[in-house]
Amino acid sequence: MAASQDPAALYPDIAAEGSLAAALQAVADRDGLSVSFTVSETAPLRAASVASAAPRRTTLAISAWALERRWSIRGCESFQDMALVEGDTDELAPIVRAAHAWYGGDELTAIREVAPFVHLTGRFEVADHDPGRLTESEWQHLLTEAGEVDWPEYRALIEAAYAEPALRRLYPFTSHWVLRFSTSTRPRLTVVRLCLAAHRQKPFTVSTNMTGEGLTEATTAAEAVSIAASRLPTDLGPVTLGAG
Repeated sequence: MAASQDPAALYPDIAAEGSLAAALQAVADRDGLSVSFTVSETAPLRAASVASAAPRRTTLAISAWALERRWSIRGCESFQDMALVEGDTDELAPIVRAAHAWYGGDELTAIREVAPFVHLTGRFEVADHDPGRLTESEWQHLLTEAGEVDWPEYRALIEAAYAEPALRRLYPFTSHWVLRFSTSTRPRLTVVRLCLAAHRQKPFTVSTNMTGEGLTEATTAAEAVSIAASRLPTDLGPVTLGAG
């Protein structure tokens, strides 16, 4: 494994400015963009952040790669701390444009319009932390993710699970690409004893837990989802807010 390079050697222009935040601020000032970057006290050459006027967003985290000259961003919603936007680029100007839009509370799609490197995770901001909307937001993330990976079986499983009303009303999450469910949202999940897994060119599986207890195989995603729905406890109520 390659060792991390000295950030001053990999990013001499950043070092000359004194910090990543200062370098980003210089680009913003040059381009006439009103945005304020915060310097990282622990890694000034490698990290910076930007607050947002939108109350349901965290600060936008900006970080430099250790082995090549490149920067990443990650911006989350504030209740669950789950990513709304991500992305990486080897230029500072697009980072600044994305940061400016995040800072101003622009719509997520507008952020991507001004900075095409930005990836939208599928999640959306939810007013008042409504658990039903948070559940739908997480489903939209899983559908987006499934559509982006080169794994037809996994995509079929997520789509089939979403099409099943008994599963769609539960809060979904994944662990090692195994689809699981909760009756409460993050940050405190109330896990249902049910696991759905896709396998490349192999049968789908339904089990009670990650160790494979009660394992049943299915030849199609629809069959696996049907089995899973039939195993749901009958006393499950609406999804609640998983307050920490």
